[in-house]
Amino acid sequence: MKKFRSKKRKKHRFIKLSLFLIVLYIFIHFIFNFLTNIKVDNKKLISFSLNNSNYNMIFDDVINFLKNINITNVLSLSINRDQHTSSEGDDIDLANYIDDPNYEIINNPKVYIYNTHQLEAYDNIDNKNYDIVPTVQMASYLLKDKLNNYNIPTIVEMGSISDLLNTNGWNYSYSYKASRYFLLDAIEKYKNLDLIIDLHRDSISHESSTIEYNGKKYAKILFVIGTDYDTYSNNLEIANRLDNMLKKEIPTISRGVITKGGKGVNGVYNQDLNNKIILIECGGNENSLDEIINTINVLSKVIKEYLGG
Repeated sequence: MKKFRSKKRKKHRFIKLSLFLIVLYIFIHFIFNFLTNIKVDNKKLISFSLNNSNYNMIFDDVINFLKNINITNVLSLSINRDQHTSSEGDDIDLANYIDDPNYEIINNPKVYIYNTHQLEAYDNIDNKNYDIVPTVQMASYLLKDKLNNYNIPTIVEMGSISDLLNTNGWNYSYSYKASRYFLLDAIEKYKNLDLIIDLHRDSISHESSTIEYNGKKYAKILFVIGTDYDTYSNNLEIANRLDNMLKKEIPTISRGVITKGGKGVNGVYNQDLNNKIILIECGGNENSLDEIINTINVLSKVIKEYLGG
């Protein structure tokens, strides 16, 4: 009789344990599906980044945590964010245009930022679970916000390069012709600009575009100045000064200043329109948004000091 009761109790325990594991599995499956269906798009990401200097994709940690749970293996209940695989190929697909989520009217800007190649994308490995592709346009919004916080009135070009290209039937190679229209309008409209930045990103390996300094990773910066116009020395002087100032902050954060001119290259980059225009390559296509933000923080500080803010 006792053996029978003992077997019966074991059977009940087994049933209870089985039911518990089934309920746990259903719960985890439900939470995982709920979180993976949360849409975090570029606009929300920029807003989050603007308001959180220590940017961290919390959603990514939670989702990857749940995704890697194996209820038969307790060791799987650990978070590992070191499984980074670089993007393959030279370039990432162009992203979509996005409006500035933190737009404000500034009538007398001191800094004007635009992107000839607005939709050039950065690495989205950390954001692959979401509708997020970081771009140079996003980097411009972040730089603008930092400078405005330093009381340096700054605006970013809101016109769409892609729309202008499509309207005129131009292909991507006409991007500088398209951005020239917006630049001419800005120079005519804003008479007190102290600095004009055409912000790009390069197409190089992560190793070449990244440094680590005091435990933080930064996207490297490169200044590009065309020489096929009469007043290039003025723009070159600005680039050299900013380059030297950056290197005082972090010695290897800048790849330096290069000049381009002569047959077979674009030796102007629309810099002939003003003697305060510089082209900045901020990182490369394999840099993460974290690395870009770290660099933007340093660059904004240097620009503030350059402008005497």
